[in-house]
Amino acid sequence: MPVMRNGLLYLLAREFISVLEIEVKTRCDDLEFVEKRLKEKGARLVKADRQVDLYLSHPMRDFASTDEALRIRRAGERTSVTYKGPKVDRDTKTREEAKVEVSSADDLELIFRRLGFGVGGRVEKERTAYSVGGVLVCLDKVEGLGDFVEMEYEGDDLEEGKKVIFSLMNELGLKGSERRSYLELLEKGKRPGR
Repeated sequence: MPVMRNGLLYLLAREFISVLEIEVKTRCDDLEFVEKRLKEKGARLVKADRQVDLYLSHPMRDFASTDEALRIRRAGERTSVTYKGPKVDRDTKTREEAKVEVSSADDLELIFRRLGFGVGGRVEKERTAYSVGGVLVCLDKVEGLGDFVEMEYEGDDLEEGKKVIFSLMNELGLKGSERRSYLELLEKGKRPGR
């Protein structure tokens, strides 16, 4: 149970990480083929889990217009809260990301609600993640949207990250870059172009 006097700060201070998230997402017609190719390349399985993301809306700022997001993620027994800043380039979904693990999604949601935040949306998916060549490759089955591959460069050099990701995409037979979030796609009711 959080201590309300300093509860929010105490919860968030446990393990704070802020990085530049260099990421590309694309629609995928055959996740099994991509997974097979990853294994052939010697990719290491990182995790396979069900993720439920609750996106919060700020009481005084429209995150859609500022291109930001605040998310509470439940993934198995783990819970995290993540702030995502505006995208920084036109080719990818690269943005600042600050993330912290917390002990209780319910308590955290209550704190945010008491501070005036609302629920902006919910995204549920099955995710299998592999690591290969400095890239975290996530095979996602998103409820209401279909199958996607997200690739996140495990470094902080934007140009190098884009080069590595687009090269790996080519090796895996993937094309395109969907810059909208899963939440944006669900809200628009659109399936991304191929």
